[in-house]
Amino acid sequence: MPARSRSVLIVDDNDVMRTLLRAILRSDNQFNVVGEARNGLAALEMVRRHQPEIVCLDVVMPEMDGLEALREIRQLRPETQVVIITGTPSAGNVQEAMSLGANGFIIKPFNAAKILDTLAALPRP
Repeated sequence: MPARSRSVLIVDDNDVMRTLLRAILRSDNQFNVVGEARNGLAALEMVRRHQPEIVCLDVVMPEMDGLEALREIRQLRPETQVVIITGTPSAGNVQEAMSLGANGFIIKPFNAAKILDTLAALPRP
């Protein structure tokens, strides 16, 4: 019997990036996209409402950036796996994200296999 699909929240201020991630995740029955947000504040609301197992989180966003959102998600739902997906992979960002408890890091541009492999490798709760 196949394992049930894992719920995923996509957080990115770029519409094209959210659409691309949604298409990649929907192409694989391991994942179920339960919501999308354009910034960290909206992401926190979606995490409260949908309690996703995985959050794909951009770093550079308006209103609340991804690192601040990651800090809040860790307090709100420590069991949620958070994968940072960013086009600005400075050493500082990577180090801070990992110290805040990120479960993975993907650099833009990415391909579908990188997204699916990274998310599939996350431990299940």
